[in-house]
Amino acid sequence: MEVSMALMISALLLLFSSANAQKAASPPTFSPTPAPAPAPEHVNLTDLLSVAGPFHTFLNYLESTKVLETFQNQANNTDEGITIFVPKDDAFKSLKKPSLANLTQDQLKQLCLFHALPHYYSFADFKNLSQMSPVSTYAGGDYKLNFTDVSGAVHIDSGWSRTKVSSSVHSTDPVALYQVDKVLLPEAIFGTDIPPMPAPAPAPDVAPPADAPSEVSDGGAASPKSSPGTNSSHRNINWGICSQLILAVSGLMVLFL
Repeated sequence: MEVSMALMISALLLLFSSANAQKAASPPTFSPTPAPAPAPEHVNLTDLLSVAGPFHTFLNYLESTKVLETFQNQANNTDEGITIFVPKDDAFKSLKKPSLANLTQDQLKQLCLFHALPHYYSFADFKNLSQMSPVSTYAGGDYKLNFTDVSGAVHIDSGWSRTKVSSSVHSTDPVALYQVDKVLLPEAIFGTDIPPMPAPAPAPDVAPPADAPSEVSDGGAASPKSSPGTNSSHRNINWGICSQLILAVSGLMVLFL
């Protein structure tokens, strides 16, 4: 009896020790590592400016001054992103005074940098941005722009140029491209002697219609021209007299017959 009890106790001990050994030998479990956030999409500014617009003139200036490389690096290699105001080709064609032909290469570069902000701004951000005006541009220093929000329309004032954002070409973080109707001309290049804005043309004089009643003279006498109501009453009186004469003649003819 004692022998059997000892064997049973030994067997239980062996089972318990083997179970502990299996638990110790089992590998530890780890929670899965979350996947990294996707990198922002690479934006090719040349492709965007070539397809939309046309913005060929502005793109040529960006390429000739090497500013396109600066903008491209800001868009894809920084956390700030970039906002660019892009004039259409017609804006450069209509630009007569001042002209860009006499600018140096460095001034042209500053002019191109003046059309960008070193941060991504969605269209909704301009309402707050207008309260921070003037806002420094990518050109830095005195190259600043004033923004105003008028019932949802974004107006831009550079001193020499007053325009507004006419459409959104591309607005996905980290790049925002907004079309403007004029070339932004900075005071830092063209000076502060800004010519006054042309006065609006006066409204043309409208001649009164031919049948309009004439004005009353100083003596209070009305115009000799009769009003339509007076002419109508005269016609009614004449028709009444004629009717009476016709009836009288008819009566006389009946008597003689």
